[in-house]
Amino acid sequence: MSRFDLKDTAEPIERAVLVGVDRGDPLWSVDESLAELARLANTAGAEVVAVTSQRLDAPNPRTFVGSGKAEEVAQLCRAHAADVAIFDDELSPSQQSNLEKIVPRDVKVIDRTALILDIFALHATTKEGRLQVRLAQNQYLLPRLRGMWAHLASNRMGGGVGSRFGEGESQLEVDRRMVRKRITSIKRELKELADNRQLQRKSRYESGMFRVALAGYTNAGKSSLLNALTGADVLSYDQLFATLDSTTRKYELPEGREITLTDTVGFIQKLPTTLVEAFKSTLDEVVGADLVLHVVDASSPQFEAQISAVEDVLGQIGAQKVSRVLVFNKVDLLTPEELSALTARHADAVFVSAQERTGIDQLISRISWIAASQDEVLDIVVPYERGDIVSLAHERCRIVSESFEEDGTHLTVQAPASCAGLFEPFRRA
Repeated sequence: MSRFDLKDTAEPIERAVLVGVDRGDPLWSVDESLAELARLANTAGAEVVAVTSQRLDAPNPRTFVGSGKAEEVAQLCRAHAADVAIFDDELSPSQQSNLEKIVPRDVKVIDRTALILDIFALHATTKEGRLQVRLAQNQYLLPRLRGMWAHLASNRMGGGVGSRFGEGESQLEVDRRMVRKRITSIKRELKELADNRQLQRKSRYESGMFRVALAGYTNAGKSSLLNALTGADVLSYDQLFATLDSTTRKYELPEGREITLTDTVGFIQKLPTTLVEAFKSTLDEVVGADLVLHVVDASSPQFEAQISAVEDVLGQIGAQKVSRVLVFNKVDLLTPEELSALTARHADAVFVSAQERTGIDQLISRISWIAASQDEVLDIVVPYERGDIVSLAHERCRIVSESFEEDGTHLTVQAPASCAGLFEPFRRA
């Protein structure tokens, strides 16, 4: 080969064996859960070469799966020249360590949590997003340091899927004290960013603007829907966790009311608690909203289970009391019969296709109706020297009537609950 010949510098695609445990979950069969794990593995850049599962009432405390199944996993890794074995549930540090002694020495053992963290590390783009991922990674790493030393020392972790921890730092140099120090430092940086975010959020709250958050399972089409509603150019890929950072856009409803629409990180079943905690400041956009649009991929055979998984996370972050509307997206992928059955089963939902821009008007009408239902009708007289209050009424309220009297501007306004208090001093006696 000539020294001028081009060399392929792309990382080789890693070969993965997937391992699941069937506990008889009525919502998620083991096959469906492993199919989702395969999509996660592909998103992280791995090729799935074998899949295996075992029916167990409870995980084996030593090796998660039974000892015979663990040996079978090792044989599958040898037979398919696998680089990584990915387990569909979170492994304890001791389970991971024991499994690493059974599989071939050059095979990494990781779990669903490590895989999701790996994908988040790939897709985080903003400073806050990268810090949130690093915090979750270090919180995941801390209890596993002892179990990880052996395989790190023998370079088992290498590069690629499941190893993007510390953004290039040598894990051999990390001990518990350093990781705790790093966690403290990251939390301090995140608090500063969260304080800035809170100031922006407070400004939006005080403006009296109606706040709508889009939440849903990953790849349900939230970003596409935000784009369809507002004409924004938010990144939108057919990929799990394509976007991690929340995006807020202003939007004017047909009656003239301005609202904000915020796209948030997607959820998934078995979402690691470390990620929920690390992304708390981002997820606060959901908790602080006046309305949540729960976006669902209508074309997914697992949409009912996905709805349940999202509701679980909304409960974890304290958003149970926020009003929400179920929005079925991607209805263009359904047959007329499937759509008819879906509308009969979820009569209160809104059915849209962000791709085809169908159903968008109905969704906007539903948002307008809910926003108006929370309004308060006020009869106020504003002195002429307080033109700022009149301007605010025109910006934030629906004007029912307006006239000019001797003592000021007489307005009947439909005011959002969030800013009704600003007009209280001007109520007509």
